[in-house]
Amino acid sequence: MTEHHDLIHELPEYRDAIHSMKMSDAHFKRLFEEYHHLTKSIEAMEDEATPVTTMTEEETKKKRLLLKDEMVSMLKRSA
Repeated sequence: MTEHHDLIHELPEYRDAIHSMKMSDAHFKRLFEEYHHLTKSIEAMEDEATPVTTMTEEETKKKRLLLKDEMVSMLKRSA
């Protein structure tokens, strides 16, 4: 069973701020969309719908984590 790592599940305390920043900050919106795309790709890898090497899966997860860290930093600055 695949865990869901969409940003709202990961950061429920920022639900309103995420929505607000997606509407007002083009850079944040781009990061959010890239994070969402990576999350869907990772879920497909974990479900084995998209066969990849373990290294590819781990690199994709690291990219997603970097995006999340950048967005959390932006959310904290905006609060």
